[in-house]
Amino acid sequence: MDAAAEVHQHHMHGMAPPPDSSTASPEMIHMSFFWGTNAEILFHRWPGERSGMYALALIFVFVLAFIVEWLTHCRLIKEDSSAAAAGLIRTLMHTVRVGLAYLVMLAVMSFNVGVLLVAIGGHCFGFFLFGSRFFKRSEAASGKSSDLPPLSC
Repeated sequence: MDAAAEVHQHHMHGMAPPPDSSTASPEMIHMSFFWGTNAEILFHRWPGERSGMYALALIFVFVLAFIVEWLTHCRLIKEDSSAAAAGLIRTLMHTVRVGLAYLVMLAVMSFNVGVLLVAIGGHCFGFFLFGSRFFKRSEAASGKSSDLPPLSC
């Protein structure tokens, strides 16, 4: 069977022809954890090959994870707020928290060990400050520790 017939046969069955090695992308996609500053995190070609941008990317992921923990444990809604206003604020907070949590997850899916460690560190530090009650012991008496329910996997 010649090449044209083979391509036609692949298209008839709904499958794309196999990639030609001459057109394959030279960029490697990691499917296992690796160490290194040459990674692609969240955005195409970001942070690139510069170690300063890699450090900025790590700080960004740490801050995202930290904000997720803050949103999980914060109390922004006042006790005298109307039910409608409280519901809208809770919904907005939940939406932002879930969106940021997905961004952290996608960053970790870069399979870069540094990204994994800073994501865990951001969640750890955020929980220590806001969720461990190490600094606030009076919340247990009020019965309400945060505006949002805990994240569930």
